[in-house]
Amino acid sequence: MSNKQPLHDQALAMLVQNHQLDAGQAQLGRLDGALEQMLAGQRQNQLQLERMLAQAQAMASENHIVFEMDADEALLIDSSFYVQVDEVTLHEPIALLDSVDRGAARDWQDYLDEVTAYAARHELAVAEDPFQHLMSTSQRIALEKRIKDEFSLKGANCDKYDYMIAATCGLIGGLIDVFFVGLPGQGPLTQFSDDMTDKAVQKFAAWNGWTGPNEGKDPTASAIGFLERRYKVNYDHRHGGDVDHLFKMSTKNHHIKSLAHSPDLVGLFFSILDQFTSTAHFVDGGKLISVDTKTFELRGSNLVTKLFAAFANWLGHLFSDMAGSSGATGRGSGIPMPFYSLLQFIDVGEFGQHRQTFATVAVQVFERGYDLRHGMALAIPVLVTELLTRLMWTVKQRFYHQQPWAACIPSAANPELRRMLLIGHGALCLVDGTDAALRSGGDMIQFMLRSNLVAWARFGTLALKELKVWYRQGDLDIEAVDGYLEAEYRRMLAA
Repeated sequence: MSNKQPLHDQALAMLVQNHQLDAGQAQLGRLDGALEQMLAGQRQNQLQLERMLAQAQAMASENHIVFEMDADEALLIDSSFYVQVDEVTLHEPIALLDSVDRGAARDWQDYLDEVTAYAARHELAVAEDPFQHLMSTSQRIALEKRIKDEFSLKGANCDKYDYMIAATCGLIGGLIDVFFVGLPGQGPLTQFSDDMTDKAVQKFAAWNGWTGPNEGKDPTASAIGFLERRYKVNYDHRHGGDVDHLFKMSTKNHHIKSLAHSPDLVGLFFSILDQFTSTAHFVDGGKLISVDTKTFELRGSNLVTKLFAAFANWLGHLFSDMAGSSGATGRGSGIPMPFYSLLQFIDVGEFGQHRQTFATVAVQVFERGYDLRHGMALAIPVLVTELLTRLMWTVKQRFYHQQPWAACIPSAANPELRRMLLIGHGALCLVDGTDAALRSGGDMIQFMLRSNLVAWARFGTLALKELKVWYRQGDLDIEAVDGYLEAEYRRMLAA
């Protein structure tokens, strides 16, 4: 069942309760009418009785008739003087109200079954959205107007200052990328991210029981060695000989060749698959290659514990590789950026004097240090551009357009901010692409080494979103509407 089903069930229960409340109020109205009818009849009978008594008294006085009775005697009246009525109907019978038998409901599902049966007996619209029947006509009109005004996909209405601000923010991010990121392992930001990665590996190893390096040993290499021994996996092949020379592989590229070494959902899937099936999956020449390994036993007594053990092995092994291996000299070969391994499936094109495909170029770029550590450095100018653009948009909305602070929240759903982010990241990519083209001298490997793939990925997502809005301008943003309606429904149910 979807996440919306519980809300639908609760709304149905509320709809039935409202129907019962309306039926109860209508029943009270009928009872009040019947009582008023009885009172009116009683008043009419009282008037008739008073007239009859007055007439009888007048007739007795005219005929000089005197009635005398002792105080202790009872007045004996012959029943023949009265009209016998077998049955007198004062009003139509009032039927009993239908109800939900809560006594028969042992749990929520039983109660829901009773509610559904009640709704069927009274022909309530259970198949439709019950929330529509919980709102009045004016409330529905107001809600539809608000949804149309606030959640329609609108085009941006930016002025020249918005474009200038966005381009400037992108230019600042581009300059940071050119002067502070540079080639893998050389730029100040890459060296900073390398140091942070080393500290993260040591911290993770300490959490797992590492007590520190021996005297004279490098702490990072010691921590890596500890994690390598603790989190062994069956897919950690290092050379082509480890896979019977099915394809070429070395210590510099085995982390990108093995899909389980990818720090993303793809890597998690293949890591768990490899550990459960005692296999290893690699990519070479645009093809997925499966290799049988020695039988690998996971810890745990059931499926859940084995899955957790497989996840822990995957995560721990990634930490052991993200800063290079324990025996590496220099910077070492880390793990690829998220989803970078999938570039090996793009085995097309001919680049360079050796006419290499794009997949081969991507592997060689990784071998030269374009790994997760460098990716974290690449993300810094992207983050600066993002935050700076959002900050300047907020400042402009507050102090130039005189908007209240509540209207200055930098949400990407705002059309103008969305366009400014596109311009800002586009300017960043323009600076990055120009610098990479000029410094690479036409060499594809050098061009990719100097390119900021994180910036291009962010620009691509923004461009796709802008194209979607341009194509569907005026249509409703269904996801945003669903989120808003769900929040409103929960508020209605809690009220």
